[in-house]
Amino acid sequence: MKKLTVLCIAMFSLSVMFTSCRDEKTPDEKVEEIMEDAKEDLEDASDDVQDAAEDLQDEIEEAAEEANDDN
Repeated sequence: MKKLTVLCIAMFSLSVMFTSCRDEKTPDEKVEEIMEDAKEDLEDASDDVQDAAEDLQDEIEEAAEEANDDN
């Protein structure tokens, strides 16, 4: 029983030593990932600009309504 336990521990230790946890990417995969991240960042920035433009338009309309109410 003792030899079986030692053998199992040794096999586990060997398998852990020779197994890599790291996922290696090729240069093409790295470039593709960077391009996708940049595309997502550009889309987010575009959405932010569009939201800001809509907010500005709403504020202009409100100011125009207030100016008309004052007259």
